[in-house]
Amino acid sequence: MKGRIAAWAMAVLLALYLVLVADRSVRLVATGEPVAVGLGVALVILPLIAAWALLRELLFGIRTERLVKDLEAEQGLPEDELPKRPSGRPDRAAADAEFERFRAEVDASPESWRAWFRLGLAYDASGDRRRARAALRRAIELNRQAA
Repeated sequence: MKGRIAAWAMAVLLALYLVLVADRSVRLVATGEPVAVGLGVALVILPLIAAWALLRELLFGIRTERLVKDLEAEQGLPEDELPKRPSGRPDRAAADAEFERFRAEVDASPESWRAWFRLGLAYDASGDRRRARAALRRAIELNRQAA
């Protein structure tokens, strides 16, 4: 819940930032000076890229949350029985050992969004965020195809 609030707070702050930057960029472009016009254009383009990236992340979070609810309703979420480090993160060695079970599930059923989702959770527990996100994106894609 805290993550969702933080994400929406960032979205609101980014929207406010875009409004303020748009005002400054119009003023810079209106001067007609080449350097000021270049800065004005950059002030519009860079925040738009940031807004696009934030929107992508928000949609990823919403879609992932929807899949969690679906798996939860089916009692398909794996039990979190891994030993934890003092930070609260799973013990890496235990997560790596459990990872193979989820990898085998994907190998046996590569078109199952459920298997890919559980693999994403296993990657995350093992500390591999890049592969976790890729597996979760694959789960989202397969779920959309199945719908």
